[in-house]
Amino acid sequence: MKFGAVAPKEAVGGTAVHTIRHGALVLKKGTLIGPADAAALEAAGITDIVVARLEPGDVSEDVAAAEIAKAIAGEGVHVDLAFTGRANLFARSAGVLVVDKDAIDRINRIDEAITVATLSAYKPVVAGEMIATVKIIPFAVAAAPRDLALAAAKRPLVRVAPYRVRKVGVVSTLLPGLSPKVIDKTLKITAERLAPANATIIAERRVPHECVALARALAEVLKQGAELVVVFGASAIADRRDVIPAALEAVGGRIEHFGMPVDPGNLLLLGAAGGRPVLGAPGCARSPKENGFDWVLMRLLARLPVPREDITGMGVGGLLMEIVTRPQPREEPPHPARSIAALVLAAGRSSRMGGANKLLAAIGGRPLVRIVVEETLASRARPVIVVTGHQRERVEAALAGLPVAFVHNPSFADGLGTSLKAGIAALPAAADGVVVCLGDMPQVDAALIDRLIGALDPDKGALIAVPSIDGQRGNPVVWSSRFFPDLMAVEGDIGARHLIGRYSEAVVEVPLTGNAALTDVDTPEALLAAKAELEGT
Repeated sequence: MKFGAVAPKEAVGGTAVHTIRHGALVLKKGTLIGPADAAALEAAGITDIVVARLEPGDVSEDVAAAEIAKAIAGEGVHVDLAFTGRANLFARSAGVLVVDKDAIDRINRIDEAITVATLSAYKPVVAGEMIATVKIIPFAVAAAPRDLALAAAKRPLVRVAPYRVRKVGVVSTLLPGLSPKVIDKTLKITAERLAPANATIIAERRVPHECVALARALAEVLKQGAELVVVFGASAIADRRDVIPAALEAVGGRIEHFGMPVDPGNLLLLGAAGGRPVLGAPGCARSPKENGFDWVLMRLLARLPVPREDITGMGVGGLLMEIVTRPQPREEPPHPARSIAALVLAAGRSSRMGGANKLLAAIGGRPLVRIVVEETLASRARPVIVVTGHQRERVEAALAGLPVAFVHNPSFADGLGTSLKAGIAALPAAADGVVVCLGDMPQVDAALIDRLIGALDPDKGALIAVPSIDGQRGNPVVWSSRFFPDLMAVEGDIGARHLIGRYSEAVVEVPLTGNAALTDVDTPEALLAAKAELEGT
């Protein structure tokens, strides 16, 4: 591939390496330059442009990415159309991701131009979740390394194993002092664990913590058709000769492995009886927080083998965090009305306005920022906190008399992330979530904010509510309190958009009409348009 600066007339047929903005001219990176583009560049006074041009034997980035993605994709995987050298792979349905790590590693070692990235092997995924991506780094790759990559993918390397087990039996053992409420809570949490796999508890027994009674219960639930059995012991398994493993052997079953190098989850027992898996659950499996039990359970629900060497290989990365979309238990029932606070970010310098502070611009006799804050106050969100920075005193004066709290961000010049951090730190401890509003979006009204707040449903895994107009996501965004630590860690001027991608399984899109959620006031032209819209002129 040829790469370098040439005169515009010599750039025809090449690909623009950088985006060029010059007055009214905008030529985006990746544009295949035609005669009209070259003429526009010359008219704008551009004397040279850096382009990439394919040579004989080269394969364009999109073609190479698409070919490799198609080659590695297996069962349950959809390959999206390649764009800008990237082809993304998505799960067609819920299941467990299976990845041939060694083969993926071999592809990534072929040439620095070719990269393949995936989610963790054996991660449970949902339909539509992005599971892998093929990215060609330059604008083209030589055919030889492309061919080597295809050769390394003679068989599919990424697939989604669908959940196949539908009927689960649960046996709980009892000892004096173990409250029936604990058993009830354990069953509820287990049912929630099984729900993503469309599996249900079809048989349940509660028996004394002794071998004969437990063996009888195991035989009963297996006879009722359980395809997998989970045993919750009143006391943790301490040895291969303990009650649960002894009962398993008493019904003709076998112990395949006891213990695992995952904390929480150490005291897990994996066995089988009548050709069906039996799990002796560790104590942490009574909690909805992710633990080693989840890693084994989800694989079994997809009827994937879990050999001893796989369990013993789970030590690295074995200290786990909570699953963000799984509801956490509370000792007391939640208050029926969730407490959603609001942050209005009003600290920016209006750098694209040519010197004027856009937040103070009058629209219909009111400062722009006051319109935003009054609409926020008219919503269900409480309290409303305004983060100030640039021209702090003037912004506060524009909001005089409104029942809001002010938080000053002295580091506002370092980007939006610092304002977000200052605002999240000021939220009340009781806040279940927050709607983050931008101070320069005066067309966002109270009804829109309330629709977003209403879409937040932690019990169903909807933890981030985002407005969507014709497939394009906008602002404001409502965040569950589970993401407050992540929001506090945002840096620079990019905001929290990357978190929406990271936690895509927790996002609910709220479809809207109109452009209010997409329209911010960044330029004098945008201000004039907003004035015309709001003033009806």
